[in-house]
Amino acid sequence: MRLPSIASSAAALTLTAFLAGCGANAKQEAAAPPPTQVTVSEVSFKALRQWDELTGRLEAIDTVEVRPRVGGYINGVAFQEGARVNKGQVLFQIDPRPFQAEADRFAAEVDRSKAKLDLARANLVRGQRLIDQNALAQSEFERLQAEEKGARADLAAAGAALQAARLNLEFTRVVSPIDGRISKALITRGNLVTTSDLLTTVVSDSPIYASFNTDEQTYLKYAAADRGKASPVYMGLMGEDGYPHQGKLQFLDNAMDAKSGTINGRAIFDNRDGRFTPGLFARIRLVSDAAQTVALAPDKAIGADLGKRYVMVVGAGNKAEYRAVTLGPVIDGVRIIRQGLNPGDVVIVGGLQKVKPGDVVAPVKIKAPVPTAAIDPMQSSSSRVAQAATASLN
Repeated sequence: MRLPSIASSAAALTLTAFLAGCGANAKQEAAAPPPTQVTVSEVSFKALRQWDELTGRLEAIDTVEVRPRVGGYINGVAFQEGARVNKGQVLFQIDPRPFQAEADRFAAEVDRSKAKLDLARANLVRGQRLIDQNALAQSEFERLQAEEKGARADLAAAGAALQAARLNLEFTRVVSPIDGRISKALITRGNLVTTSDLLTTVVSDSPIYASFNTDEQTYLKYAAADRGKASPVYMGLMGEDGYPHQGKLQFLDNAMDAKSGTINGRAIFDNRDGRFTPGLFARIRLVSDAAQTVALAPDKAIGADLGKRYVMVVGAGNKAEYRAVTLGPVIDGVRIIRQGLNPGDVVIVGGLQKVKPGDVVAPVKIKAPVPTAAIDPMQSSSSRVAQAATASLN
């Protein structure tokens, strides 16, 4: 009687344990978290020229230090400081009276030398007639020839001295050697100057250079296309939107600077309206010659992992997939992705930090942002410049 009772109790305990296990599993399944809700955006593709953005400074093509060629007292300053001057315009006037007197003296010397030459020539003509008649010694005739040659040399020397005196008289008018903008007068009226004194400086203002330095990687990207032809370069100044000014690549240096790892370049821009001033900070955009198909995605979709950049793509079964990407510039929240994405990919924009590769997500699609600025490097905030830029490369 007791043995069956023990067996029945064991069976009851086993059944109770089994039911308890099933209940625990049911609770675990009920407690499993739902898929993480994320916002996603579809990637678009577009053929764009590559570009890089650099910083530089505006430089004058010509910078001239104005110094007097003759010494003397300054009678007057004939320009407005900071104004634009033309080539040949008088800037300073040095007292011309001593130089005028010297020029007059050498002019008299020229007249005297001409008179002596006329006399020497007349004596030589008479000597020639006498020598033909055997009425004059040969030595005397040779003396007349020497006097005529000496008189000609004296006239030439007097003429050269007169020319130098007139040049010095002309140099009393200190003129601008170039067209450009002038600085302040460093020496004013009434001061004595010598040929070593700096009077002022003049810088050319149209056209103007934009000088910049770039690294080796950027140089290799553009050097092959830019050597031998003037590639377009775009520039923006402080306070300007985008890169509204178009110029041409004018110069790339012949060697890398081993210390800094950079190479110097220079673009040239028109400045007829005088808007640009040497020394201004400039933003430079270099544009490649060939177009490349790139992906456009929200910049918020980009993650960082130990210096690498990646995105999370929603794959089959709404599973998150890790994709390493190569980035380009960002414009108004839109990132150019040069490598790593394929047409039709959908990237996670919001909630990127909440998921890891392999997680199942609940995607909520949003509209991709559209940049307000031109994302095409061949376009500009100025439609006229954009049309000219595009036409110059076609």
